Amino acid sequence: MSKTDDATQQLNRLALIHFRSHDSSEFQFCPKINCLVGLNGAGKTNVLDAIYYLSMTKSCFNTADSQNIRYDNDFFVVQGEYLRKGTPESIYCGVKRGQKKVFRRNMNDYERMSEHIGLLPVVMVSPADSNLILGGSDERRRFMNEVISQYDRTYLDNMMHYNRALEQRNALLKSFADNRTFDRDILEVWNEQLIRTGNLIFQSRTGFCEALIPVFQEYYRQIADSDEQVKLAYRSQLQENEFATLLENAEEKDRVMQFTTCGVHKDDLLLLMNNIPIKKAGSQGQQKTFLVALKLANSDFIRLHCNITPLLLLDDIFDKFDAQRVSHIVRLVSGDNFGQIFITDTGREHIENILKQSNCTHQLFEINSEMDTSC
Repeated sequence: MSKTDDATQQLNRLALIHFRSHDSSEFQFCPKINCLVGLNGAGKTNVLDAIYYLSMTKSCFNTADSQNIRYDNDFFVVQGEYLRKGTPESIYCGVKRGQKKVFRRNMNDYERMSEHIGLLPVVMVSPADSNLILGGSDERRRFMNEVISQYDRTYLDNMMHYNRALEQRNALLKSFADNRTFDRDILEVWNEQLIRTGNLIFQSRTGFCEALIPVFQEYYRQIADSDEQVKLAYRSQLQENEFATLLENAEEKDRVMQFTTCGVHKDDLLLLMNNIPIKKAGSQGQQKTFLVALKLANSDFIRLHCNITPLLLLDDIFDKFDAQRVSHIVRLVSGDNFGQIFITDTGREHIENILKQSNCTHQLFEINSEMDTSC
């Protein structure tokens, strides 16, 4: 399925003030491929993170907003001018130390940041994605949450309600232990909230994984040009029993541990090659191919479900790939299934050689050097 004009989004202008390594920077982007080149530490990744910020209302890398304020400054501002499905959109994010973050769409403040998620979908591919393979299950749950939340607003609401109920239930269990008391009726109030939202989250994740697997496998096949068997497998305690039964059976354990030991907050997504975790079975190149294929599949998945093509942010992904796989990736992202793309690389000559494989409009920026802004 090819993208249509009705499904496009384009970031035309990006302005940064005191954001991470950037004191004051402005970029005018072209519609297809935008490349940022420069030495490590020059600030290329920070530009991609600013774009991610304007879509997801937070950094891809730093949990605390204040960590993104440059050096000894008191604030940062990130502002973007978009064209979304033919309509101009102005997005503003401002953070000042000790104050609430300000996030605006067309000069209007959001009441809740979650209202913005999905308006300007984005997919980031970076070296940090290795945490999906090497890290714990919380990394893979975060991955599922990020993708599903961009096309399913109800899912995001369910996640927020679930996490709030989980926090309250855990606090109650600790209070029972501290005060040597127990009130099953109060506990049941939070059980009911966990069950209601948890079941909906489980259904959403199940549907997402079932639909994503064949798309992911096809992207892996095209990049690797091989018959390696790769697979995703969703694992949840709710596949084994009803959530209410799980909570009932775990009640004594939860009281001893003083936290909730079962639920969708324990879910995992297994990343497999030949039915073995790719962490054990895959080479470095295979693991990297697996992750890039997974993220490209995410972009395609969001496009089909949102009827808008995500911005694709490729942070230093060509390092350690052989020429054949680089060629396959460039061919894929240059196609109609992908829209505006932002790429970082350390070498101008390297990225220019890569772009020769594409017939797309492109623009090159040298970070900390004179910019070439010709499309």
